[in-house]
Amino acid sequence: MAVLDFNHLLAACRPGGAATLTSVTDLVAAEGPHGGIAPARFVPERGGGGTYCYEQRFIDGEAANCVLIDSKASQLNRVEDEIVKAITDGVEPLALTPRIVVRYADGTTASDLQLPHRLYDGHIRAGHVDGKSITEHPTYRDARNATPANVRPILELAPTTLVLGGWDSTRRARQGRYRSALTGEIIGELADQSSQKINDIQTPLRGGARSDAIAASVRLTGKQLEELLVDQEAELSTKLAGKIREEAKKAKNGRTSASTLGLGSIPPTLANLGLVSCRRIIRSHVLSFAALRQLRFGAGPDGDAACRALLAAFALAGLARANAELNLRANCNLREADAPVTELDARYGQVVSLDPIDITAADALLSEAVERARASSGICWEAQVFDVVGNELVVDNSDADAEE
Repeated sequence: MAVLDFNHLLAACRPGGAATLTSVTDLVAAEGPHGGIAPARFVPERGGGGTYCYEQRFIDGEAANCVLIDSKASQLNRVEDEIVKAITDGVEPLALTPRIVVRYADGTTASDLQLPHRLYDGHIRAGHVDGKSITEHPTYRDARNATPANVRPILELAPTTLVLGGWDSTRRARQGRYRSALTGEIIGELADQSSQKINDIQTPLRGGARSDAIAASVRLTGKQLEELLVDQEAELSTKLAGKIREEAKKAKNGRTSASTLGLGSIPPTLANLGLVSCRRIIRSHVLSFAALRQLRFGAGPDGDAACRALLAAFALAGLARANAELNLRANCNLREADAPVTELDARYGQVVSLDPIDITAADALLSEAVERARASSGICWEAQVFDVVGNELVVDNSDADAEE
């Protein structure tokens, strides 16, 4: 196997280069093959409750019923989270990443790496710079008006958008739209393959309960429930407070359960989503050089290739960290069953097998990529932060309750 070096990236970022770099890893439940895991949960378009995403995939030459354990969006968010941690800790070269930071008066801050729509996020667009709307600021306008023919303004302001994707969907005209050059997911091949129809798969259920060591049952009058609510209301979400107040109103002089305030026991009910068992779990990622080659930076063929290689190295530095942190969700503890199979497309059906790309190797690639891009294109990649003052209308009208 070969060690991925900067020359590999540079060649892949030139016309006619490799289409992709792929990394595929077999995972296993930490308890062993018998262990159940909690896949990603979804809310059905119609009806209540939650469910899992079942799909048919082609595995080992056969169609197989699978469950989505972690989606593309979730995997990219994990990459962003690890980059943010490195920046916060001052770990170079990731600490040099240009970024936009929105700051609110209460001390809340978030960068484009943490906001869902990255460069085009609503928190950014609602903000102000020097007392004026950010949408009027030339630096932001240049990035917003950029096209694939020259995305240098984005590269030097919020490059994550060019790697992980972004869409200026609310804009009336000249909407920027960039696909994600890095994609990934984790799927599980279900242990039970008896059904060949996805719609026939029964989502497992598991019991849930609560035991109160002090009072197995607490039933209060409406007035008493209202008194407890008043004491705690400042710390409750608007939706929950409204629900409790409605229960108190209905109770009047009668008595009602105080379970909504976390008091009393709740008997076990088979109503919660259960765990699934998988015969195989696969994590896969693809870095598309073909996507990166659609971008130009106004630096000529050599400079443009170096800028693309910088974005590729940036993606790998984040991915190496995310892959090292198999922390998905409760009841989904996984570990690697084998080393990642890492391959670089060599065109015409050929591939180059590569050593796994760990954090040390990825950081070395990124350091060299930063230096080469600076030298060949003159780009600024110096940890520059574009500060935006958050619009207080947003936080003043926020609510802890998420939309249903």
